[in-house]
Amino acid sequence: MDTDRLTTDRVQSTFVEYFEERGHQRITGSTLLPPSDDSVLFTTSGMHPLTPFLEGRPHPLGNRLVNVQRCLRTTDLDEVGDPTHLTVFEMLGSWSLGDYEGPQSLRWGYELLTEGFGVDPRHMHATVFGGDDRTGPDTASSDVWEELGVPVEPTTEDNWWDNGPTGPCGPDSEIFLWTGDIPPRSTPTQDDRWVEVWNHVTMRYRRLDDGSLVPLPQRNVDTGMGLERLVSLVQGKQSVFECDVFAPWRQLVPGLWQLDVPSLRLVCDHLRSAVVVIGDGVRPANTGRGYVLRRLVRRLLTVLWRDDPTRYLGDLPGELILHTLDHFRQDTDPVVVRGILLEEEQRFRRLLERGRRILSRPRFQGPLGEEDLFYLHDTHGLPRELVLSLRPE
Repeated sequence: MDTDRLTTDRVQSTFVEYFEERGHQRITGSTLLPPSDDSVLFTTSGMHPLTPFLEGRPHPLGNRLVNVQRCLRTTDLDEVGDPTHLTVFEMLGSWSLGDYEGPQSLRWGYELLTEGFGVDPRHMHATVFGGDDRTGPDTASSDVWEELGVPVEPTTEDNWWDNGPTGPCGPDSEIFLWTGDIPPRSTPTQDDRWVEVWNHVTMRYRRLDDGSLVPLPQRNVDTGMGLERLVSLVQGKQSVFECDVFAPWRQLVPGLWQLDVPSLRLVCDHLRSAVVVIGDGVRPANTGRGYVLRRLVRRLLTVLWRDDPTRYLGDLPGELILHTLDHFRQDTDPVVVRGILLEEEQRFRRLLERGRRILSRPRFQGPLGEEDLFYLHDTHGLPRELVLSLRPE
């Protein structure tokens, strides 16, 4: 396939159609808000809405499924700005609910990447679970990769998937693509030019409160692949921010605010993520989901105002808000989204004015220690980054 034609929409449709041709039914992705009985704040993977079916409940559409799910991960916030991480992204997923097992999934994954997306198999590497004191090594996956001629590296902690201290879990096999400008070398654990693109989990256990493993009623396969990361890799781009879905941001934001590359990426990511979170019905608050939204807005404003405190979110082109809502298939009024962002910006400005008065107190005239930084954040809501920019000592 011509990589110039591999737009985000084309990659997404190719993925879904590939699995539909192999008996998978497409299910509609949910919003960022997980089911009410889920303990997490946001959907972080495609499997979240499917947990009851992975644990044995029959799915109304059958035992082979495929979908595209929007996700949000706060665990990666500090990584945003690098070439591969986003706060809100789309996850391509396929599932076998007690039907085929891991080796079949890996063969299909290899075929789709190489024949569907034109990946050079010489630029692929895999990792598999090497075994521990609870369960043995994943030899079935290793055998498949050796049969396909893909180098494979066994690991322990890096290739065991779980979604928390209890619940469904199992060994996984991760597929990496080479991004270096020289022929591939070393292994994924030894060279970060290998970038993880697709995770195939053989979900066969449930971890109990005491840490023990018991078999699930059925042996499942759960795969997940970040859409924007895949697009950037198959297009030969240097980062996820260079793929076509970010084209309007690349065209409009640099002319509005002069920022270095990491700061520009963070501002674009956090603004885009805030629009999606608002589009799914979340509003700023001091706890829960609303606090995540508030944190995103304040982080991006902290970066914007570091060099120029007169920068204003009201200057953000409306077409970026509309483009983001359209891409994520949200019907929220762009005017409402803009109003929420501007109200939160005003609230943060008032907080900063109070913060500057607080920082002028005698207690904070010397160097700031960790206890001071914690107090300023916990009591007054002043982000560490902003305090350090106001008091760089």
